[in-house]
Amino acid sequence: MYSSRGITTSVSKIACATSLAISRSHLVPTLLAVFAGEMAFSRTTWAEGEYFPPGNALYMRAQDSQIFLSSIVLLVLECFVLLYRTIHLAILFSPIMVMAPLADSCGTQFRKMWIHLVRSTLEKAGPAFIKWGQWAATRPDLFPSDLCTELAKLHTKAPEHSFSYTRQSVEKAFGRKLSDVFEIFEEVPVASGSVAQVHRASLKIQYPRQRAKCLDVAVKVRHPGVGESIKRDFMIIKSVAKISNFIPTLKWLRLDESVQQFAVFMMSQVDLAREAAHLSRFIYNFRRWKNVSFPKPVYPLVHPAVLVETYEHGESVSHYVDELEGHDRLKSALAHIGTNALLKMLLVDNFIHADMHPGNILVRAQTENSNKRLFKSKPHVIFLDVGMTAELSGSDRVNLLNFFKAVALRDGRTAAECTLRLSKNQCCPNPDAFIEEVDKSFTFWGSREGDAVHPAECMHQLLDQVRRHKVNIDGNVCTAMVTTLVLEGWQRKLDPDYDIMKTLQKLLFRSDWSQSLQYTIEGIMAA
Repeated sequence: MYSSRGITTSVSKIACATSLAISRSHLVPTLLAVFAGEMAFSRTTWAEGEYFPPGNALYMRAQDSQIFLSSIVLLVLECFVLLYRTIHLAILFSPIMVMAPLADSCGTQFRKMWIHLVRSTLEKAGPAFIKWGQWAATRPDLFPSDLCTELAKLHTKAPEHSFSYTRQSVEKAFGRKLSDVFEIFEEVPVASGSVAQVHRASLKIQYPRQRAKCLDVAVKVRHPGVGESIKRDFMIIKSVAKISNFIPTLKWLRLDESVQQFAVFMMSQVDLAREAAHLSRFIYNFRRWKNVSFPKPVYPLVHPAVLVETYEHGESVSHYVDELEGHDRLKSALAHIGTNALLKMLLVDNFIHADMHPGNILVRAQTENSNKRLFKSKPHVIFLDVGMTAELSGSDRVNLLNFFKAVALRDGRTAAECTLRLSKNQCCPNPDAFIEEVDKSFTFWGSREGDAVHPAECMHQLLDQVRRHKVNIDGNVCTAMVTTLVLEGWQRKLDPDYDIMKTLQKLLFRSDWSQSLQYTIEGIMAA
Protein backbone atom coordinates (compact mmCIF):
# COMPACT_ATOMS: atom_id res chain seq x y z
CA MET A 1 0.00 0.00 0.00
CA TYR A 2 2.83 2.38 0.76
CA SER A 3 4.49 1.74 -2.60
CA SER A 4 2.02 4.09 -4.26
CA ARG A 5 3.48 6.96 -2.25
CA GLY A 6 7.05 6.12 -3.20
CA ILE A 7 7.82 4.27 0.05
CA THR A 8 9.47 0.90 -0.62
CA THR A 9 8.64 -1.85 1.85
CA SER A 10 9.98 -5.33 2.19
CA VAL A 11 6.58 -6.89 1.49
CA SER A 12 6.92 -6.75 -2.29
CA LYS A 13 10.52 -8.02 -2.16
CA ILE A 14 9.56 -10.92 0.08
CA ALA A 15 6.59 -11.79 -2.20
CA CYS A 16 8.75 -11.72 -5.34
CA ALA A 17 11.52 -13.78 -3.71
CA THR A 18 9.02 -16.28 -2.39
CA SER A 19 7.38 -16.59 -5.82
CA LEU A 20 10.74 -17.16 -7.52
CA ALA A 21 11.95 -19.70 -4.94
CA ILE A 22 8.74 -21.69 -4.82
CA SER A 23 8.36 -21.73 -8.60
CA ARG A 24 11.73 -23.55 -8.79
CA SER A 25 10.74 -26.00 -6.11
CA HIS A 26 9.16 -29.36 -6.83
CA LEU A 27 7.79 -29.74 -3.31
CA VAL A 28 5.14 -27.04 -3.27
CA PRO A 29 2.29 -26.88 -5.76
CA THR A 30 2.71 -24.39 -8.56
CA LEU A 31 -0.57 -22.76 -7.64
CA LEU A 32 0.96 -21.29 -4.48
CA ALA A 33 3.82 -19.78 -6.48
CA VAL A 34 1.43 -18.15 -8.89
CA PHE A 35 -0.62 -16.79 -6.01
CA ALA A 36 2.46 -15.21 -4.40
CA GLY A 37 3.49 -13.67 -7.69
CA GLU A 38 0.03 -12.22 -8.19
CA MET A 39 0.27 -10.62 -4.74
CA ALA A 40 3.54 -8.92 -5.67
CA PHE A 41 2.34 -7.59 -9.04
CA SER A 42 -1.05 -6.46 -7.78
CA ARG A 43 0.17 -4.33 -4.89
CA THR A 44 -0.15 -1.15 -6.93
CA THR A 45 -3.68 -2.07 -7.91
CA TRP A 46 -4.66 -2.61 -4.29
CA ALA A 47 -3.14 0.70 -3.23
CA GLU A 48 -4.73 2.75 -6.01
CA GLY A 49 -8.00 0.89 -6.36
CA GLU A 50 -9.24 -0.05 -2.93
CA TYR A 51 -7.41 1.84 -0.28
CA PHE A 52 -6.75 5.15 -1.99
CA PRO A 53 -9.45 5.58 -4.66
CA PRO A 54 -9.32 8.81 -6.68
CA GLY A 55 -12.28 11.14 -6.73
CA ASN A 56 -13.80 9.87 -9.99
CA ALA A 57 -12.98 6.17 -9.46
CA LEU A 58 -16.54 5.13 -8.76
CA TYR A 59 -17.78 6.98 -11.85
CA MET A 60 -15.08 5.39 -14.02
CA ARG A 61 -15.90 1.96 -12.66
CA ALA A 62 -19.57 2.51 -13.36
CA GLN A 63 -18.74 3.53 -16.95
CA ASP A 64 -16.50 0.52 -17.42
CA SER A 65 -19.16 -1.74 -15.98
CA GLN A 66 -21.77 -0.36 -18.38
CA ILE A 67 -19.45 -0.87 -21.35
CA PHE A 68 -18.60 -4.38 -20.17
CA LEU A 69 -22.23 -5.32 -19.63
CA SER A 70 -23.24 -3.81 -22.98
CA SER A 71 -20.55 -5.79 -24.78
CA ILE A 72 -21.66 -8.97 -23.00
CA VAL A 73 -25.30 -8.35 -23.96
CA LEU A 74 -24.34 -7.64 -27.58
CA LEU A 75 -22.18 -10.75 -27.70
CA VAL A 76 -25.03 -12.89 -26.37
CA LEU A 77 -27.45 -11.35 -28.87
CA GLU A 78 -24.99 -11.93 -31.71
CA CYS A 79 -24.66 -15.58 -30.66
CA PHE A 80 -28.45 -15.95 -30.69
CA VAL A 81 -28.68 -14.27 -34.12
CA LEU A 82 -25.91 -16.52 -35.45
CA LEU A 83 -27.63 -19.60 -34.03
CA TYR A 84 -30.97 -18.54 -35.51
CA ARG A 85 -29.33 -17.85 -38.88
CA THR A 86 -27.64 -21.26 -38.83
CA ILE A 87 -30.93 -23.02 -38.11
CA HIS A 88 -32.69 -21.00 -40.80
CA LEU A 89 -30.04 -21.87 -43.40
CA ALA A 90 -30.09 -25.53 -42.37
CA ILE A 91 -33.86 -25.66 -42.94
CA LEU A 92 -33.58 -23.68 -46.18
CA PHE A 93 -30.86 -25.89 -47.67
CA SER A 94 -32.19 -29.22 -46.37
CA PRO A 95 -34.32 -29.98 -49.51
CA ILE A 96 -31.38 -29.65 -51.93
CA MET A 97 -29.12 -31.59 -49.55
CA VAL A 98 -31.62 -34.45 -49.37
CA MET A 99 -32.11 -34.44 -53.15
CA ALA A 100 -28.39 -34.15 -54.00
CA PRO A 101 -27.54 -37.90 -53.83
CA LEU A 102 -30.40 -38.59 -56.27
CA ALA A 103 -29.54 -35.82 -58.74
CA ASP A 104 -27.36 -38.07 -60.92
CA SER A 105 -29.48 -41.21 -60.76
CA CYS A 106 -33.09 -40.10 -61.24
CA GLY A 107 -33.02 -38.86 -64.80
CA THR A 108 -32.47 -35.61 -66.63
CA GLN A 109 -35.70 -33.92 -65.56
CA PHE A 110 -35.02 -34.55 -61.88
CA ARG A 111 -31.52 -33.11 -62.22
CA LYS A 112 -32.82 -30.00 -63.98
CA MET A 113 -35.36 -29.53 -61.19
CA TRP A 114 -32.65 -29.95 -58.54
CA ILE A 115 -30.31 -27.46 -60.25
CA HIS A 116 -33.13 -24.93 -60.52
CA LEU A 117 -33.90 -25.46 -56.83
CA VAL A 118 -30.23 -24.81 -55.97
CA ARG A 119 -30.35 -21.44 -57.73
CA SER A 120 -33.65 -20.38 -56.15
CA THR A 121 -32.40 -21.43 -52.70
CA LEU A 122 -29.26 -19.33 -53.07
CA GLU A 123 -31.39 -16.36 -54.10
CA LYS A 124 -33.50 -16.74 -50.94
CA ALA A 125 -30.45 -17.24 -48.68
CA GLY A 126 -29.18 -13.68 -49.06
CA PRO A 127 -26.38 -11.64 -50.67
CA ALA A 128 -23.48 -13.76 -49.39
CA PHE A 129 -24.89 -16.90 -50.98
CA ILE A 130 -25.86 -15.07 -54.17
CA LYS A 131 -22.27 -13.91 -54.44
CA TRP A 132 -21.08 -17.42 -53.70
CA GLY A 133 -23.28 -18.72 -56.52
CA GLN A 134 -21.88 -16.12 -58.91
CA TRP A 135 -18.37 -17.11 -57.87
CA ALA A 136 -19.17 -20.83 -58.22
CA ALA A 137 -20.47 -20.19 -61.74
CA THR A 138 -16.91 -19.21 -62.68
CA ARG A 139 -15.43 -22.46 -61.34
CA PRO A 140 -16.23 -25.27 -63.82
CA ASP A 141 -13.12 -26.99 -62.48
CA LEU A 142 -15.02 -27.58 -59.22
CA PHE A 143 -18.67 -27.87 -60.26
CA PRO A 144 -20.53 -29.53 -63.17
CA SER A 145 -21.01 -27.39 -66.27
CA ASP A 146 -24.82 -27.53 -66.15
CA LEU A 147 -24.78 -26.27 -62.55
CA CYS A 148 -22.38 -23.46 -63.49
CA THR A 149 -24.65 -22.46 -66.37
CA GLU A 150 -27.66 -22.26 -64.04
CA LEU A 151 -25.76 -20.34 -61.35
CA ALA A 152 -24.67 -17.80 -63.96
CA LYS A 153 -28.33 -16.71 -64.06
CA LEU A 154 -27.92 -15.23 -60.58
CA HIS A 155 -27.00 -11.92 -62.24
CA THR A 156 -30.58 -10.76 -61.80
CA LYS A 157 -32.41 -7.78 -60.37
CA ALA A 158 -32.40 -7.92 -56.57
CA PRO A 159 -34.87 -6.36 -54.10
CA GLU A 160 -34.57 -2.61 -53.58
CA HIS A 161 -34.25 -0.75 -50.31
CA SER A 162 -36.19 2.40 -49.47
CA PHE A 163 -35.26 5.88 -50.62
CA SER A 164 -35.18 7.09 -47.01
CA TYR A 165 -32.32 4.68 -46.32
CA THR A 166 -30.55 5.88 -49.49
CA ARG A 167 -30.85 9.48 -48.31
CA GLN A 168 -29.59 8.56 -44.85
CA SER A 169 -26.61 6.62 -46.24
CA VAL A 170 -25.53 9.38 -48.64
CA GLU A 171 -25.83 12.12 -46.04
CA LYS A 172 -23.94 10.06 -43.44
CA ALA A 173 -21.17 9.16 -45.89
CA PHE A 174 -20.54 12.70 -47.15
CA GLY A 175 -21.62 14.73 -44.10
CA ARG A 176 -23.92 16.97 -46.14
CA LYS A 177 -27.57 17.09 -47.03
CA LEU A 178 -28.63 15.38 -50.24
CA SER A 179 -29.89 18.66 -51.73
CA ASP A 180 -26.52 20.33 -51.06
CA VAL A 181 -24.66 17.76 -53.17
CA PHE A 182 -27.15 16.88 -55.93
CA GLU A 183 -29.37 19.09 -58.04
CA ILE A 184 -31.60 16.15 -59.01
CA PHE A 185 -31.73 12.73 -57.36
CA GLU A 186 -34.09 10.10 -58.77
CA GLU A 187 -35.81 8.19 -55.98
CA VAL A 188 -36.46 5.07 -58.08
CA PRO A 189 -33.21 3.14 -58.65
CA VAL A 190 -32.21 2.28 -62.21
CA ALA A 191 -30.68 -1.03 -61.11
CA SER A 192 -30.34 -3.15 -57.99
CA GLY A 193 -27.91 -5.95 -57.22
CA SER A 194 -27.32 -8.24 -54.28
CA VAL A 195 -24.96 -5.75 -52.59
CA ALA A 196 -26.02 -2.29 -53.76
CA GLN A 197 -28.49 -0.36 -55.89
CA VAL A 198 -27.86 2.48 -58.34
CA HIS A 199 -29.67 5.83 -58.55
CA ARG A 200 -29.32 8.37 -61.30
CA ALA A 201 -28.62 11.93 -60.19
CA SER A 202 -27.29 15.32 -61.28
CA LEU A 203 -24.30 16.53 -59.32
CA LYS A 204 -23.78 20.21 -58.55
CA ILE A 205 -20.37 21.46 -59.67
CA GLN A 206 -19.53 24.97 -58.47
CA TYR A 207 -16.44 26.75 -59.75
CA PRO A 208 -15.25 30.10 -58.32
CA ARG A 209 -16.99 33.06 -60.00
CA GLN A 210 -18.81 30.72 -62.37
CA ARG A 211 -22.34 29.50 -62.63
CA ALA A 212 -22.99 26.05 -61.17
CA LYS A 213 -23.05 23.20 -63.69
CA CYS A 214 -24.65 19.77 -63.46
CA LEU A 215 -23.03 16.42 -64.16
CA ASP A 216 -25.02 13.23 -64.72
CA VAL A 217 -23.81 10.64 -62.22
CA ALA A 218 -24.72 7.18 -60.98
CA VAL A 219 -24.90 6.89 -57.18
CA LYS A 220 -24.25 3.36 -55.94
CA VAL A 221 -25.60 2.80 -52.42
CA ARG A 222 -24.97 -0.34 -50.41
CA HIS A 223 -28.02 -2.19 -49.08
CA PRO A 224 -28.74 -1.90 -45.32
CA GLY A 225 -26.93 -4.41 -43.15
CA VAL A 226 -25.40 -6.23 -46.10
CA GLY A 227 -21.88 -6.00 -44.66
CA GLU A 228 -22.87 -7.50 -41.30
CA SER A 229 -25.05 -10.11 -42.99
CA ILE A 230 -22.24 -11.22 -45.29
CA LYS A 231 -19.74 -11.40 -42.42
CA ARG A 232 -22.17 -13.51 -40.38
CA ASP A 233 -22.89 -15.85 -43.27
CA PHE A 234 -19.20 -16.05 -44.06
CA MET A 235 -18.56 -17.35 -40.52
CA ILE A 236 -21.07 -20.13 -41.16
CA ILE A 237 -19.61 -20.95 -44.60
CA LYS A 238 -16.11 -21.00 -43.14
CA SER A 239 -17.19 -23.41 -40.39
CA VAL A 240 -18.77 -25.74 -42.95
CA ALA A 241 -15.57 -25.57 -45.04
CA LYS A 242 -13.45 -26.57 -42.05
CA ILE A 243 -15.77 -29.50 -41.31
CA SER A 244 -15.43 -30.63 -44.94
CA ASN A 245 -11.70 -31.23 -44.39
CA PHE A 246 -12.62 -34.22 -42.24
CA ILE A 247 -14.77 -35.75 -45.02
CA PRO A 248 -12.51 -37.74 -47.38
CA THR A 249 -14.77 -37.28 -50.42
CA LEU A 250 -14.68 -33.48 -50.05
CA LYS A 251 -11.12 -32.95 -48.85
CA TRP A 252 -9.69 -32.62 -52.37
CA LEU A 253 -11.84 -29.52 -52.96
CA ARG A 254 -9.81 -27.62 -50.34
CA LEU A 255 -12.95 -25.71 -49.46
CA ASP A 256 -11.22 -23.81 -46.68
CA GLU A 257 -8.77 -22.34 -49.20
CA SER A 258 -11.58 -21.70 -51.69
CA VAL A 259 -13.56 -19.91 -48.99
CA GLN A 260 -10.60 -17.60 -48.37
CA GLN A 261 -10.47 -16.79 -52.09
CA PHE A 262 -14.21 -16.26 -52.08
CA ALA A 263 -13.89 -13.96 -49.03
CA VAL A 264 -11.53 -11.67 -50.95
CA PHE A 265 -13.94 -11.60 -53.89
CA MET A 266 -16.92 -11.00 -51.59
CA MET A 267 -15.41 -8.17 -49.57
CA SER A 268 -14.18 -6.47 -52.76
CA GLN A 269 -17.81 -6.37 -53.86
CA VAL A 270 -18.98 -4.91 -50.53
CA ASP A 271 -16.32 -2.19 -50.29
CA LEU A 272 -17.35 0.39 -52.90
CA ALA A 273 -14.21 2.44 -52.26
CA ARG A 274 -12.17 -0.51 -53.54
CA GLU A 275 -14.28 -0.60 -56.69
CA ALA A 276 -13.47 3.09 -57.20
CA ALA A 277 -9.75 2.25 -56.96
CA HIS A 278 -10.22 -0.51 -59.55
CA LEU A 279 -11.99 1.96 -61.86
CA SER A 280 -9.10 4.43 -61.57
CA ARG A 281 -6.61 1.70 -62.43
CA PHE A 282 -8.58 0.53 -65.47
CA ILE A 283 -9.01 4.13 -66.65
CA TYR A 284 -5.24 4.62 -66.48
CA ASN A 285 -4.52 1.34 -68.29
CA PHE A 286 -6.91 2.24 -71.13
CA ARG A 287 -6.16 5.97 -71.19
CA ARG A 288 -5.11 5.92 -74.87
CA TRP A 289 -8.06 3.93 -76.11
CA LYS A 290 -10.80 5.67 -78.03
CA ASN A 291 -13.32 2.85 -78.21
CA VAL A 292 -13.15 1.49 -74.63
CA SER A 293 -13.92 3.33 -71.40
CA PHE A 294 -14.98 2.87 -67.80
CA PRO A 295 -17.14 4.99 -65.47
CA LYS A 296 -15.07 7.65 -63.69
CA PRO A 297 -15.30 7.82 -59.89
CA VAL A 298 -16.14 11.33 -58.70
CA TYR A 299 -13.70 12.08 -55.90
CA PRO A 300 -14.08 12.95 -53.05
CA LEU A 301 -17.59 11.46 -53.22
CA VAL A 302 -16.27 7.95 -52.62
CA HIS A 303 -17.07 5.95 -49.50
CA PRO A 304 -17.15 2.21 -48.65
CA ALA A 305 -20.96 2.40 -48.54
CA VAL A 306 -21.60 4.99 -51.30
CA LEU A 307 -19.89 5.47 -54.66
CA VAL A 308 -20.57 8.35 -57.05
CA GLU A 309 -19.39 7.76 -60.62
CA THR A 310 -20.18 9.19 -64.03
CA TYR A 311 -23.42 7.96 -65.57
CA GLU A 312 -22.70 6.04 -68.76
CA HIS A 313 -25.29 5.86 -71.51
CA GLY A 314 -25.50 2.81 -73.74
CA GLU A 315 -27.25 -0.39 -74.68
CA SER A 316 -26.40 -3.75 -73.13
CA VAL A 317 -24.22 -5.85 -75.41
CA SER A 318 -26.84 -8.61 -75.13
CA HIS A 319 -29.05 -6.44 -77.36
CA TYR A 320 -26.48 -6.76 -80.14
CA VAL A 321 -25.87 -10.44 -79.41
CA ASP A 322 -29.46 -11.68 -79.26
CA GLU A 323 -31.85 -9.05 -80.61
CA LEU A 324 -30.23 -6.91 -83.28
CA GLU A 325 -30.51 -8.48 -86.72
CA GLY A 326 -28.00 -7.70 -89.42
CA HIS A 327 -25.33 -5.02 -88.96
CA ASP A 328 -22.58 -7.61 -89.33
CA ARG A 329 -19.91 -4.91 -89.55
CA LEU A 330 -20.92 -3.47 -86.19
CA LYS A 331 -20.99 -6.89 -84.52
CA SER A 332 -17.60 -7.83 -85.95
CA ALA A 333 -16.14 -4.57 -84.63
CA LEU A 334 -17.55 -5.34 -81.16
CA ALA A 335 -15.96 -8.80 -81.24
CA HIS A 336 -12.56 -7.32 -82.14
CA ILE A 337 -12.74 -4.61 -79.46
CA GLY A 338 -13.74 -7.06 -76.74
CA THR A 339 -11.01 -9.55 -77.66
CA ASN A 340 -8.26 -6.95 -77.81
CA ALA A 341 -9.40 -5.45 -74.49
CA LEU A 342 -9.22 -8.85 -72.78
CA LEU A 343 -5.79 -9.62 -74.27
CA LYS A 344 -4.50 -6.28 -73.01
CA MET A 345 -5.84 -6.99 -69.51
CA LEU A 346 -4.42 -10.51 -69.51
CA LEU A 347 -1.04 -10.12 -71.24
CA VAL A 348 -0.06 -6.47 -70.91
CA ASP A 349 -1.58 -5.11 -67.71
CA ASN A 350 -2.08 -8.30 -65.65
CA PHE A 351 -5.27 -6.75 -64.26
CA ILE A 352 -8.39 -8.54 -65.47
CA HIS A 353 -12.04 -7.57 -65.23
CA ALA A 354 -13.32 -10.88 -63.86
CA ASP A 355 -17.06 -10.26 -64.22
CA MET A 356 -17.52 -9.74 -67.96
CA HIS A 357 -21.06 -11.01 -68.36
CA PRO A 358 -23.20 -9.06 -70.88
CA GLY A 359 -25.03 -7.14 -68.14
CA ASN A 360 -21.76 -5.38 -67.27
CA ILE A 361 -20.94 -4.31 -70.85
CA LEU A 362 -22.60 -1.34 -72.54
CA VAL A 363 -22.30 -0.33 -76.19
CA ARG A 364 -22.72 3.12 -77.71
CA ALA A 365 -23.17 2.99 -81.45
CA GLN A 366 -22.05 6.33 -82.84
CA THR A 367 -24.85 7.12 -85.23
CA GLU A 368 -24.82 9.87 -87.81
CA ASN A 369 -27.57 12.09 -89.21
CA SER A 370 -28.13 10.05 -92.33
CA ASN A 371 -30.09 6.86 -91.87
CA LYS A 372 -28.10 5.24 -94.66
CA ARG A 373 -24.90 5.71 -92.70
CA LEU A 374 -26.30 4.24 -89.51
CA PHE A 375 -23.71 2.19 -87.57
CA LYS A 376 -20.98 3.16 -90.05
CA SER A 377 -18.57 4.36 -87.36
CA LYS A 378 -16.94 2.12 -84.77
CA PRO A 379 -18.90 1.32 -81.61
CA HIS A 380 -17.81 2.39 -78.14
CA VAL A 381 -17.65 -0.22 -75.35
CA ILE A 382 -18.09 0.62 -71.65
CA PHE A 383 -17.20 -1.92 -68.95
CA LEU A 384 -19.15 -1.62 -65.68
CA ASP A 385 -19.01 -3.16 -62.20
CA VAL A 386 -15.30 -3.79 -61.77
CA GLY A 387 -15.49 -4.93 -58.15
CA MET A 388 -14.24 -8.41 -59.09
CA THR A 389 -10.76 -8.45 -60.62
CA ALA A 390 -7.92 -10.95 -60.96
CA GLU A 391 -4.14 -10.62 -60.98
CA LEU A 392 -1.70 -13.46 -61.69
CA SER A 393 1.75 -14.11 -60.32
CA GLY A 394 4.67 -14.37 -62.74
CA SER A 395 4.73 -18.17 -62.66
CA ASP A 396 0.95 -18.38 -63.07
CA ARG A 397 1.10 -16.13 -66.14
CA VAL A 398 3.81 -18.28 -67.74
CA ASN A 399 1.89 -21.51 -67.02
CA LEU A 400 -1.37 -20.05 -68.30
CA LEU A 401 0.22 -18.79 -71.52
CA ASN A 402 1.84 -22.18 -72.08
CA PHE A 403 -1.55 -23.76 -71.48
CA PHE A 404 -3.17 -21.55 -74.13
CA LYS A 405 -0.36 -22.40 -76.54
CA ALA A 406 -0.92 -26.11 -75.99
CA VAL A 407 -4.67 -25.75 -76.54
CA ALA A 408 -4.09 -23.80 -79.75
CA LEU A 409 -1.68 -26.51 -81.00
CA ARG A 410 -3.98 -29.34 -79.82
CA ASP A 411 -1.06 -30.68 -77.74
CA GLY A 412 -2.89 -32.65 -75.05
CA ARG A 413 0.08 -33.86 -73.00
CA THR A 414 1.56 -30.37 -72.65
CA ALA A 415 -1.87 -28.90 -71.87
CA ALA A 416 -2.41 -31.48 -69.12
CA GLU A 417 1.05 -30.89 -67.63
CA CYS A 418 0.48 -27.12 -67.64
CA THR A 419 -2.90 -27.66 -65.98
CA LEU A 420 -1.28 -29.64 -63.17
CA ARG A 421 1.09 -26.72 -62.61
CA LEU A 422 -1.76 -24.22 -62.29
CA SER A 423 -1.96 -24.84 -58.55
CA LYS A 424 0.80 -24.50 -55.99
CA ASN A 425 -0.75 -27.28 -53.86
CA GLN A 426 -1.73 -29.94 -56.38
CA CYS A 427 -3.81 -32.77 -54.89
CA CYS A 428 -4.67 -34.79 -58.00
CA PRO A 429 -4.80 -38.45 -56.86
CA ASN A 430 -3.65 -39.85 -60.24
CA PRO A 431 -1.86 -37.29 -62.44
CA ASP A 432 -0.76 -39.91 -64.99
CA ALA A 433 -4.35 -40.99 -65.66
CA PHE A 434 -5.36 -37.34 -66.10
CA ILE A 435 -2.53 -36.72 -68.58
CA GLU A 436 -3.39 -39.84 -70.57
CA GLU A 437 -7.09 -38.96 -70.81
CA VAL A 438 -6.39 -35.37 -71.88
CA ASP A 439 -3.83 -36.53 -74.43
CA LYS A 440 -6.36 -38.99 -75.85
CA SER A 441 -9.01 -36.27 -76.14
CA PHE A 442 -6.62 -33.85 -77.85
CA THR A 443 -5.51 -36.57 -80.27
CA PHE A 444 -9.12 -36.92 -81.36
CA TRP A 445 -9.56 -33.14 -81.63
CA GLY A 446 -6.48 -33.01 -83.87
CA SER A 447 -7.86 -35.65 -86.24
CA ARG A 448 -10.02 -34.98 -89.29
CA GLU A 449 -13.21 -35.92 -87.42
CA GLY A 450 -12.39 -33.80 -84.41
CA ASP A 451 -11.06 -30.83 -86.35
CA ALA A 452 -14.55 -29.34 -86.36
CA VAL A 453 -14.47 -29.03 -82.57
CA HIS A 454 -13.88 -25.40 -81.60
CA PRO A 455 -10.81 -24.74 -79.38
CA ALA A 456 -13.06 -23.08 -76.80
CA GLU A 457 -15.12 -26.27 -76.65
CA CYS A 458 -11.89 -28.17 -76.07
CA MET A 459 -11.25 -25.96 -73.03
CA HIS A 460 -14.74 -26.62 -71.69
CA GLN A 461 -14.24 -30.37 -71.99
CA LEU A 462 -10.79 -30.09 -70.43
CA LEU A 463 -12.25 -28.30 -67.39
CA ASP A 464 -14.78 -31.10 -67.08
CA GLN A 465 -11.89 -33.59 -67.00
CA VAL A 466 -10.19 -31.41 -64.38
CA ARG A 467 -13.25 -31.71 -62.15
CA ARG A 468 -13.58 -35.48 -62.60
CA HIS A 469 -9.89 -36.13 -61.86
CA LYS A 470 -9.94 -33.76 -58.85
CA VAL A 471 -7.22 -31.52 -60.26
CA ASN A 472 -6.74 -28.28 -58.36
CA ILE A 473 -6.53 -24.92 -60.14
CA ASP A 474 -5.85 -21.74 -58.18
CA GLY A 475 -8.75 -19.31 -58.07
CA ASN A 476 -7.23 -16.36 -59.95
CA VAL A 477 -5.97 -18.60 -62.75
CA CYS A 478 -9.36 -20.24 -63.17
CA THR A 479 -11.04 -16.83 -63.13
CA ALA A 480 -8.82 -15.70 -66.01
CA MET A 481 -9.58 -18.89 -67.96
CA VAL A 482 -13.33 -18.64 -67.43
CA THR A 483 -13.36 -14.92 -68.28
CA THR A 484 -11.75 -15.82 -71.59
CA LEU A 485 -14.40 -18.47 -72.21
CA VAL A 486 -17.30 -16.15 -71.27
CA LEU A 487 -15.99 -13.43 -73.56
CA GLU A 488 -15.42 -15.95 -76.33
CA GLY A 489 -18.97 -17.22 -75.94
CA TRP A 490 -20.78 -13.97 -76.63
CA GLN A 491 -18.20 -12.88 -79.22
CA ARG A 492 -18.86 -16.07 -81.19
CA LYS A 493 -22.50 -14.99 -81.33
CA LEU A 494 -21.51 -11.51 -82.51
CA ASP A 495 -19.19 -12.80 -85.23
CA PRO A 496 -19.21 -16.58 -85.84
CA ASP A 497 -16.16 -16.29 -88.11
CA TYR A 498 -14.05 -14.54 -85.48
CA ASP A 499 -11.86 -16.90 -83.44
CA ILE A 500 -10.38 -15.51 -80.24
CA MET A 501 -8.08 -18.55 -80.02
CA LYS A 502 -6.52 -17.75 -83.39
CA THR A 503 -5.87 -14.18 -82.29
CA LEU A 504 -4.35 -15.48 -79.06
CA GLN A 505 -2.28 -18.03 -80.99
CA LYS A 506 -0.97 -15.36 -83.37
CA LEU A 507 0.11 -13.31 -80.38
CA LEU A 508 1.60 -16.10 -78.26
CA PHE A 509 3.83 -17.53 -80.97
CA ARG A 510 5.67 -14.31 -81.68
CA SER A 511 9.36 -15.04 -81.29
CA ASP A 512 10.10 -11.74 -79.59
CA TRP A 513 8.00 -10.78 -76.57
CA SER A 514 8.48 -7.08 -77.23
CA GLN A 515 7.11 -7.64 -80.73
CA SER A 516 4.18 -9.42 -79.11
CA LEU A 517 3.44 -6.42 -76.92
CA GLN A 518 3.83 -4.10 -79.87
CA TYR A 519 1.53 -6.32 -81.91
CA THR A 520 -1.00 -6.30 -79.10
CA ILE A 521 -1.03 -2.53 -78.74
CA GLU A 522 -1.11 -1.92 -82.49
CA GLY A 523 -3.94 -4.41 -82.92
CA ILE A 524 -5.86 -2.81 -80.11
CA MET A 525 -5.42 0.75 -81.35
CA ALA A 526 -6.42 -0.30 -84.87
CA ALA A 527 -9.58 -2.08 -83.67
